[in-house]
Amino acid sequence: MLIAHRIALDPNNVQATYFAKAAGTARKAYNWALEQWQKQYEAHRANPALPKPNQRALRRQLNAIKREQFPWMLEVTKCAPQMAIIQLGQAFQNFFAGRARYPQFRKKGRDDRFTLTKDPFSLDGCRIRIPHLGWVRMRESLRFAGRIMSATISRVADKWFVSITVDTPDHPHLPKAESQGAVGVDLGVSALATLSTGEVIPGPKPHKALMGRLRRLSRSLSRKPKGSVNRAKAKAKQAKLHARIAAIRQDALHKLTTSLTRRFHPIAMENLNVCGILKNRHLARSIADMGFFELRRQLEYKAAMRGGQVVVADRFYASSKTCSACGHKLETLPLSVREWTCPKCGVIHDRDVNAAINLKNMAVSSTVSACGEEGSDPTRKRRVKPASVKQEVSFIPV
Repeated sequence: MLIAHRIALDPNNVQATYFAKAAGTARKAYNWALEQWQKQYEAHRANPALPKPNQRALRRQLNAIKREQFPWMLEVTKCAPQMAIIQLGQAFQNFFAGRARYPQFRKKGRDDRFTLTKDPFSLDGCRIRIPHLGWVRMRESLRFAGRIMSATISRVADKWFVSITVDTPDHPHLPKAESQGAVGVDLGVSALATLSTGEVIPGPKPHKALMGRLRRLSRSLSRKPKGSVNRAKAKAKQAKLHARIAAIRQDALHKLTTSLTRRFHPIAMENLNVCGILKNRHLARSIADMGFFELRRQLEYKAAMRGGQVVVADRFYASSKTCSACGHKLETLPLSVREWTCPKCGVIHDRDVNAAINLKNMAVSSTVSACGEEGSDPTRKRRVKPASVKQEVSFIPV
């Protein structure tokens, strides 16, 4: 199981300068390789006898010319340009497989990072040894035990971080999920999450809370002449505020997902079309401030580490419009209606709590196979319905 641990670094001025050089080298190599890839691909289309571009050939071409054309690349570790071209090859693989967009050129100040393979660096407690540089202090030691695969050093605002990828055994350090049963999680804007137990978790909304300060810094930045020292200072202040907003949001999501995966199993949630919802100009800022996709991503990998399961309902599953008591489904339910009464059984429902209860019931019916075969429930649709398997298991640990 591959796990990445992101740790803040504490470099001195010399080390921070080296990081900036290595990140610039990786960015130059990536952009050079992308430009050559496009040229060679166009040449192959014009003349099919010419070979198609690939990352291995581009790495050999860069090694052949970098001493004459890019001698400053020799001042940093050779992993910086080589791994950048390998990442470009992976980006094209993802593009051709339909998993990502076409690779874009990297930009200074936004894509400041470089990657090291296992051989050139080593760890010793709260420090990491970088080639051509020496030991750099880390704010904490590596939490996971296993085979170290790679390390990526990146800059966020004015701070440097290292993300160390470790190949660990399955579920190496987290205890199993507690037996508090299944839970449904309904995501929202006014509250980050509403649980089927009735708990309401408010979101921190850091972007909204710091919007006034962000506007002032943006106005200050727009008034500075381009290329001036004052503009660089204003840009650094704005970047630090954006990093603080992201850190507040990330901290709240980690606390929520850790609590849910520790207490409940299985966990049910909706498959929201976040890209489509963000097209609503009235709700786009509030939805982006919550981080729905990141919450689902954290739930899935943390539940897997604890031996739990995340059940994702179908995108068109009417969790809010369906009565959790009798199953009656309304034709329409405007978003402004927060409470409604079931016309069939007369039960008064809170919109979010009712949706969370329906998601919980769906998770229970889908995980206990005795209640129906897999593929017959309202969870995420599959292209092919799985074959019948005779089994009766309970996913709630004892």
